[in-house]
Amino acid sequence: MAVATSTPATREDLAAALAEAGEAGTPVRFRGGGTKQTWPPAAPEGAVELSTAGLTKIVEHNAGDLTAVLEAGVPLAEAQGLFAKEGQRLALDPPLGGPGGDEAAATIGGVVATGDTGPLRGRYGGPRDLVVGMRVALSDGTLAKSGGKVIKNVAGYDIAKLFGGSFGTLGAIVEVSVRLHPVAPDTATAVGEATSPEELARGALAIGGSPLEHHGIDIAWRGGRGRVLARFAGAVPRPQAEAAEKLLRGEGLATEIVDEDEALWDEQRAAQRGPLVVKVSGLPTGIADLARAADETGGSVVGRAALGLSWVRFEEPSAEAVERLRRDFAVAVVQDRPTGLDVDRTGPLDPGVSELTRRVKERFDPAGVCV
Repeated sequence: MAVATSTPATREDLAAALAEAGEAGTPVRFRGGGTKQTWPPAAPEGAVELSTAGLTKIVEHNAGDLTAVLEAGVPLAEAQGLFAKEGQRLALDPPLGGPGGDEAAATIGGVVATGDTGPLRGRYGGPRDLVVGMRVALSDGTLAKSGGKVIKNVAGYDIAKLFGGSFGTLGAIVEVSVRLHPVAPDTATAVGEATSPEELARGALAIGGSPLEHHGIDIAWRGGRGRVLARFAGAVPRPQAEAAEKLLRGEGLATEIVDEDEALWDEQRAAQRGPLVVKVSGLPTGIADLARAADETGGSVVGRAALGLSWVRFEEPSAEAVERLRRDFAVAVVQDRPTGLDVDRTGPLDPGVSELTRRVKERFDPAGVCV
């Protein structure tokens, strides 16, 4: 279904357009780089789309304070390029393109609004941990601000937490203030090859339960084989990688250390997108069960082992595969999906969660038009 798109040039213009839609009762959807358009439900009939493509200013980069202020439409890759000149980065590394392409189109506003993350989440957290201030447009035309560009200023920080992962259902994110981190001078990754779900789980849990200061513990599983990846960063990361390799070998995995490891982690990120992707949240102890479920349904898995977050990718999408995962795992949220696949994005919600969600939406979107 075609949706009319408007591209306001300023945050004030976007707020005015949103207020106009609110007064008319017209449903509104917000668009960043367009890389996650299949994640939310289809827009209702008569909806309009407000794009943040006009909001592309990097307002401030305070290298000395490790903070930055960005408009929502800034491509994340562009911002990272600027930060890198000072040896810094925003520690968000989700896939930057859509499921079918390599174009680095994802915007900072879209990444925050969808709560999207990559392997760095295990070390630095997600958007809600890295956003220290936010400016949003609400359906009554208000431009509201919380937090600030100084990390210790947490006044009103709840708005940033609420809008992170809200998919634009509360209003539009028009500007964010973020904390940055130094880029590590070197990295090394210990890799353990597993031939059974039990080996995969043992290897991941051995690293996760150790005192090693990792920059991410990931798993990958497909077609009865998998691997555990433990990344270390710093001036001299190899000794810790060697200690991790020893732990993996002790659990029966075939091991190696990869010094030029960026391609390994690019593969992990890329595998989070696909024709059909279901994000599964559970306990780290459920890794073996998830690997077996993926084999039974024809899927493949990548995940943040220490966090219990995994992405199950299906090359041949089916609603039955989604329902099979939901029978065994309490939280299984559909992300990428083909047009026409009849499957609910989140599955049944707890009544208490539904009521709380309804009350929050009433507070921030009184017109009820943000979809």
